[in-house]
Amino acid sequence: MTSSPVPTVRLTTAQATVRFLVNQYSERDGHEQRLIAGAFGIFGHGNVAGLGQALLQNELDPEPDGGSMPYIMPRNEQGQVHAAAAYAKSRNRLQTLMCTASIGPGSLNMVTGAALATTNRLPVLLFPSDQFATRYPDPVLQQIENAQTLDTTCNDAFRPVSAFFDRINRPEQLLPSLMQAMRALTDPADTGAVVLAMPQDVQAEAFDFPVEMFRRRVWHVRRPPVDPASLERAVELIRASERPMVIAGGGAIYSEASEQLREFASRTGIPVADTQAGKGAINFDHAQSIGGVGSTGGDAGNHIADRTDLVIGVGTRYSDFTTASRTQFKNLDVRFVNINVKAFDAVKNGGEMLVADAREALTALTEALGDYSVSPDYAAEIAREKAAWDERVDECYHLGHGPLPAQTEVFGALNELMGDEDVVINAAGSMPGDLQALWRARTPVQYHVEYAFSCMGYEIPAAMGVKLALPDSEVVSIVGDGSYQMLPMELATVAQEGIKVIYVLLQNHGFASIGALSESHGSQRFGTRYRKGGAGASHTADGELLGVDIAANARSWGIDVIEVHGIDEFKDAYRRAVASDRPTMIHIETDLYGPNPPASSWWDVPVSQVSRIESTQAAYQDYLRDRAPQRHYLK
Repeated sequence: MTSSPVPTVRLTTAQATVRFLVNQYSERDGHEQRLIAGAFGIFGHGNVAGLGQALLQNELDPEPDGGSMPYIMPRNEQGQVHAAAAYAKSRNRLQTLMCTASIGPGSLNMVTGAALATTNRLPVLLFPSDQFATRYPDPVLQQIENAQTLDTTCNDAFRPVSAFFDRINRPEQLLPSLMQAMRALTDPADTGAVVLAMPQDVQAEAFDFPVEMFRRRVWHVRRPPVDPASLERAVELIRASERPMVIAGGGAIYSEASEQLREFASRTGIPVADTQAGKGAINFDHAQSIGGVGSTGGDAGNHIADRTDLVIGVGTRYSDFTTASRTQFKNLDVRFVNINVKAFDAVKNGGEMLVADAREALTALTEALGDYSVSPDYAAEIAREKAAWDERVDECYHLGHGPLPAQTEVFGALNELMGDEDVVINAAGSMPGDLQALWRARTPVQYHVEYAFSCMGYEIPAAMGVKLALPDSEVVSIVGDGSYQMLPMELATVAQEGIKVIYVLLQNHGFASIGALSESHGSQRFGTRYRKGGAGASHTADGELLGVDIAANARSWGIDVIEVHGIDEFKDAYRRAVASDRPTMIHIETDLYGPNPPASSWWDVPVSQVSRIESTQAAYQDYLRDRAPQRHYLK
């Protein structure tokens, strides 16, 4: 008896890719959504007639594919990946966008975006174009040649920054590769940049693909439960501790565990500090919320962390900022209980590992702890630290500093004007430090600071991605003049697509963060201020300001710009920007030298051991003193 032939449809590899992606869905807790919600693409000779043609065909006639793959035209390959990562972050990693670029420099431009996504554990799907699989045109325009092997291309640079990488050299390879790609995108433990390099001839090559390949497929995002034995050990450690604390990381937000975190904190009285990715997991006005911890944390979180004897990490990677380069937790007997879906992170600092979903683990811990609660003395200390830091935040928000305002005053105005479901975005410079210390996040969605990779230039395309993900929210991206000059071109995409976002441009004529770091480490703000000069000119002296007009530049991209002076004008401009239906930038000049929030922690930045410069010699002595408490946590 002969079997019936498998039904097929003849498509190019690129057309099959688009049709497959249109029909992929993710599901968690009974809620389904399209996994790949849309496409970014910058086209060149590597993909214009491949994936570009496939996206065009879908736009003109989406019904045969089972639906549309909305396309947005970006301006920079790195920028489009940042936008996709920001979109995924705002959708709690349940949806993302695809990005395609041409062979050579176009595709290689996406590597930085891939690294950002993987470092932040955010799913993005990238299709860098590649050299001809046939190798008849060889070397093709923009192809890197390696004399050791003909099989290496510039796209191999994606391998170390990807959660999954593959090269599609034949149409037959597409299906197993796409299945692995979807697996990686929906894996809460091992997600990141998923990269499928596509030779340009293979993109356009036709093949009889099985119809079954394009059926509607749902990828179920798992919630790993807690191992009972691990839970029992964690409960014993918590009950035995006298000064426990929680550090909430991004995993607490991505798993949508805020309700369970609040319940755990309320029932036990254990204070909750946050990382950059975890801010908002618990509302700032909750009695147990003590704000940021680590190098960019506030006094409340850091003072509690200084003396804690048990850290309960919830979905945190324990970056060097969170642990203050392993100087933050000064109690020699401190131990760790780490809740994380990724064992790699759960084992950090010698922790007791609860490899589980944050929501499931917090629910189980709360139930297992029963009537456990911290001591009255510890509860009173937590309340005092929280109240004292709240006063400092108010002071930083309303300094009345002049003649130029401090950036903390701009943050205060925004914090008071923005709604609970509005989103503030930032990534680099001195601003993430001030924001983590000061921002009063009321919901998990309100605070969006990329500080795993801290990539300058992220803020402008990220606003686009967040607004696409959360169309009903006001999206406010705070950009320094340094970051602006790194990646402004996506303003043209925002204008072209009519994406209503608000940019707040802080102009201080230099790199504020690195300038302060340089000065505090004996390097005198070398090369950190925008001043006129020439060959042989000093790069530390205050010279004439450059004539760069960022407001005019933003207008040239098609953005409305409101230039203001002072906080009262800024508040009025913000209200006008909210009322407008157009993308708007508010341009305000701030003081390069702060003042910034008081620091209560440290960050390891090595200082030259020997130097002819006195300021460096003095800084090295400070460095020796400050790193003395540094140690591995091995209890």
